[in-house]
Amino acid sequence: MGEPSREEYKIQSFDAETQQLLKTALKAPSLECTVACFETEDGEYSVCQRSYSNCSRLMPSRCNTQYRDPGAVDLEKVANVIVDHSLQDCVFSKEAGRMCYAIIQAESKQAGQSVFRRGLLNRLQQEYQAREQLRARSLQGWVCYVTFICNIFDYLRVNNMPMMALVNPVYDCLFRLAQPDSLSKEEEVGGPSPGTSTEGCRMDSPAQPCVSPLLTEVDCLVLQLHRVGEQLEKMNGQRMDELFVLIRDGFLLPTGLSSLAQLLLLEIIEFRAAGWKTTPAAHKYYYSEVSD
Repeated sequence: MGEPSREEYKIQSFDAETQQLLKTALKAPSLECTVACFETEDGEYSVCQRSYSNCSRLMPSRCNTQYRDPGAVDLEKVANVIVDHSLQDCVFSKEAGRMCYAIIQAESKQAGQSVFRRGLLNRLQQEYQAREQLRARSLQGWVCYVTFICNIFDYLRVNNMPMMALVNPVYDCLFRLAQPDSLSKEEEVGGPSPGTSTEGCRMDSPAQPCVSPLLTEVDCLVLQLHRVGEQLEKMNGQRMDELFVLIRDGFLLPTGLSSLAQLLLLEIIEFRAAGWKTTPAAHKYYYSEVSD
């Protein structure tokens, strides 16, 4: 058998019960509760807000269209499940934005509501407000959070524009990654789950720079700027200028910065200077240096 696709990995990385919950939330356009149901220990069939004892995928003959109700899926719970898992798994966190986007689109199309988006943004705000505590408690959780919020910023749109509410929080996270103590920290976190592909996770392409399946804070900073830097600059160019002052200062740190970290910082400085693009000469130089 081949390796699971990214979509399959995102679902398969959960326990069976949560897989069903997510598959239901992703069931566009109907969000059918019939696909969400599973048999609980007490014999009822439901992951719904309301218990439909006779509504189960295991008993399709008893299901009918009256149960096709988006409100039957606890989308706030879905949002919390996705955030919780994103804080634990860096591979998942960098792909979860697509999943969240799909759920938001399905909910909006069927119900005209935004329960999931509201729950997601509330939880992101909670974690953002406690970001220093998160970083002190778990470097992996912190790197995963930054990856996740940048991923959400990349995918979520309001009137075809990035969400203004996320601009400053994303900037604040990137500013924290650009501080001297973060740049010089060489601890690596975020290895992939066993059996999952690491293709595209870091410095293997101009679009998603990659060095290994593990991330330092410097790696995370450079990755996210490759992903959302251009969008962020369009939303607030002054803050991007200030961020790159920090990055340039970091590049010139007299001690504590590894040669690889210096290379990554120099690459992102030149990447922005070239209009958020990698020139053929830069690609040849940086990626050959990294592979060596």
